[in-house]
Amino acid sequence: MEPLVSTIVILLSLLPSAVKSSGDAEALLTLKNSIDPSNNLPWQQQQQQQLCKWEGVKECMKGRVTKLVLEYMNLNGVLDQKALNQLDQLRVLSLKGNSLSGQIPDLSGLLNLKSLFLNDNNFSGDFPSSISSLHRLKIVFLAGNQISGQIPVSLLRLQRLYTLYLQDNRLRGAIPSFNQTSLRFFNVSNNQLSGEIPLTPALVRFNASSFSGNLNLCGVQINNSSSCQSQSPNNYTPVLPPETNETTSESKSNRTKLILIIAGSVGGFVVLLICLVLLWMVCRRNRTKPEERNKGVDGVLCVDVNTGGEGTSGGGRGCNNGGKPGGFSWEGEGLGCLVFCGAGDHQMNYSLEDLLKASAETLGRGTIGSTYKAVMESGYIVTVKRLKDARYPRQDEFGRQMDVLGRLSHTNLVPLRAYFQAKEERLLVYDYFPNGSLFSLIHGGVVDICLKDYSPT
Repeated sequence: MEPLVSTIVILLSLLPSAVKSSGDAEALLTLKNSIDPSNNLPWQQQQQQQLCKWEGVKECMKGRVTKLVLEYMNLNGVLDQKALNQLDQLRVLSLKGNSLSGQIPDLSGLLNLKSLFLNDNNFSGDFPSSISSLHRLKIVFLAGNQISGQIPVSLLRLQRLYTLYLQDNRLRGAIPSFNQTSLRFFNVSNNQLSGEIPLTPALVRFNASSFSGNLNLCGVQINNSSSCQSQSPNNYTPVLPPETNETTSESKSNRTKLILIIAGSVGGFVVLLICLVLLWMVCRRNRTKPEERNKGVDGVLCVDVNTGGEGTSGGGRGCNNGGKPGGFSWEGEGLGCLVFCGAGDHQMNYSLEDLLKASAETLGRGTIGSTYKAVMESGYIVTVKRLKDARYPRQDEFGRQMDVLGRLSHTNLVPLRAYFQAKEERLLVYDYFPNGSLFSLIHGGVVDICLKDYSPT
């Protein structure tokens, strides 16, 4: 009797997940009916039990779809709002490179969504303000559509926003004062935006390419802040009454006092500026001395050691945006690029966009930065180290050091495959090894690691 009761309890516990998985399958089939008139998606009612193996379903968790990627599949039609919101466990949704049209539906049901790629379609109508309620959203690609209306101020509620690409649309009005410190990639070029670009810390880091193609925009970022004054409605000259003798002498006295005040202020400002320059020179001298002492001894960056890796030889540098249709080149916007190291046969066909869309798992944190295990959509796994301080050394010196590391070859060195550097971001990409850390290997047993006879090539 007791085994029978235990079996019934187990079956009842599995019932909710099975029901939810069936709900995801029904939602996907409904979505297919609305956007796949050419039957490009081989989804079938009879294959609901194999939902996680359906084309475009890249990841599942407990039978629920968490990553849906339907890119460049000649899909067209209008998205079914109800079916889409039933997929409430989605982390990544990518429908880019199709011919989807109509208004982007309300997506407020996708509370777990982190990455949204709807670029390069035919969406129209107002900006989908519903995404402002998705508090976990980090990456938003809506470029290359026909979206109109204003950029909603409610986007300021997305405190984790990392990438916002809205270029090549029909957006109008002013740019909101984005103040998210996490914002690293931003582009609103080729729209109909107007007014002054806000001087927030989040927006001043972007150059003119992020705002080009908006004829009525002005601001420091595009080097035409003077035109903002000409657009002011209060630009007029008042007519003053004629001066009498008494007012003339009084005005001369006031003018003298004003000149003295201005001269004193300017003099004080000059003295303060000189003091700041001297202080900056002293700090710079003290900061460069440790770098000169350490130069050529141990290097600035550390190299991971592993007992099961194979080294590579050769060199080579080059920016890579994946070579895919609709790819993005960060270098074209002054934001840096992904540079591959090592021999040509070791260069992997992935781009920075692939890294952004990869599933990340934290492996550890240290004084230099944090290390992540990144699993790309293709199934390729790499280790990504995100450096804490992206200011030192300078970009050219950092590139030279990465070239040296990329040429190191030894059986106990994890080869550096690629690196990325932008204004405030530096990433190092290594091969992934599942053997654990050097610390666990050393303290967990005796390991024979030979660190001699390595040769830079």
